[in-house]
Amino acid sequence: MNMKEVIARINVLARKAKAEGLTPEELAERDKLRRIYIDSVKGNLVAQLENTYIVGPDGTKKKLERK
Repeated sequence: MNMKEVIARINVLARKAKAEGLTPEELAERDKLRRIYIDSVKGNLVAQLENTYIVGPDGTKKKLERK
């Protein structure tokens, strides 16, 4: 399942939750899809920060350190 499909399904479940409520199976699916989405966002952010450099006034590049 790609991220567009995950987001689309999360939105469908959100609309259904507002309109009529969700079954226990749908609640479990929603929680699973939300976790997939959150993990993806975190992974993308970490990857972006790992490729980020700070450029000093003299033009030197320093890689960000992980805390």
